[in-house]
Amino acid sequence: MSLTKSTHFGIARKIVSNMTAESWEQIPHAGLVYEPEVTEFLKECKKLNEGCTDKSKKITINTVMIKVICEGLKEAPKMNAHLEFNRKLVRGCLHEFDHVDVSMPMMLPNGEMMTINMHDMGSKTLTEMTETINDSIRRAKNTDMNEVMFEVSLDNTMQGLKKGKILQAIRRLYGSKTGKHKVKTLSGKAKKEYYSIPTTERLTKHDIEQGTITISNLGSVYREYRGACTLLEIIPPQVVAIAINSAQQKPIVENGEVKVGTVMPLSICMDHKALDYGDIVPFFKKLDEIFANPSVIQEWK
Repeated sequence: MSLTKSTHFGIARKIVSNMTAESWEQIPHAGLVYEPEVTEFLKECKKLNEGCTDKSKKITINTVMIKVICEGLKEAPKMNAHLEFNRKLVRGCLHEFDHVDVSMPMMLPNGEMMTINMHDMGSKTLTEMTETINDSIRRAKNTDMNEVMFEVSLDNTMQGLKKGKILQAIRRLYGSKTGKHKVKTLSGKAKKEYYSIPTTERLTKHDIEQGTITISNLGSVYREYRGACTLLEIIPPQVVAIAINSAQQKPIVENGEVKVGTVMPLSICMDHKALDYGDIVPFFKKLDEIFANPSVIQEWK
């Protein structure tokens, strides 16, 4: 056996590996798959873009699905929350929010995947959501991701210090600033020029910080995939993560007859410390209502 290649983790991979490892160490995951029939829903999605010739203003299915999920979260607020839990003292508190900040993984111009915080998506129209997503993509093109992610990592380390996690902070700083694993950030003139770019033109720590829930569109990564994600990481202190899978044809039973339909599975993972199945039922009921009467999405435009 011959070694073909060795690649040291960059800052993006370091953050992802640390957060996902922390997720599985701390969280008892419980997974569910919700499979709505979306034939009529997809027809309504097409109607949203009738007469629109500007590609940048077209409302994507991903955007509509995020809006659908946000509407469901309004009926199940415990899903849109952060958990504070001390296992040693067996003390916990669930902090619910009146806004939905969506942590949304997206492909960056350099080909890397990074999670961007789409703030207050629950109160936005579909048009406003589209503008927010497009603006984040635009600003990402002017962003040095190593720089902004190091800011986030350093901020997390400082927050850990405030909580007394001194050894963890020392290890993180040592791991990011020494040897072959050193994170390369800007310095001198390059750093000065970069930070002279207005914050309205680049992503900042505010855009990368933790949201209230994570929603991933796995279907957009590989549309031909048939199946559904069975488990995905919940990033603490969030208590739920949702994956939108690709639309796919399946046999559907309707009025006792089998026909070909289109389903778009949603994979939902919850932190069982914070939630039980009953806490998610109102979310399912709201989605059932939307998919049964999909014309309602025209009111969201």
